[in-house]
Amino acid sequence: MFYFYRGYHFWGMHLIWWILWIIVLIWIFVTPYDVPGQRKRRDSPLDILKKRFASGEITKEEYHERKKILENE
Repeated sequence: MFYFYRGYHFWGMHLIWWILWIIVLIWIFVTPYDVPGQRKRRDSPLDILKKRFASGEITKEEYHERKKILENE
């Protein structure tokens, strides 16, 4: 029936499928993207303090005072 195979596959097409699967897997696992519903890393208290200082919510003295408290904990 399939005597023209002689125990071999069409290596050209077989190899192309392997290469395509490898490319798809690399694309899935290496590409950075945000998944909806995924938990994000919470900001540390020091990060929040830096953001508040940068936005002008607190003064320089308050920033250094609170930073010293956070670093001692």
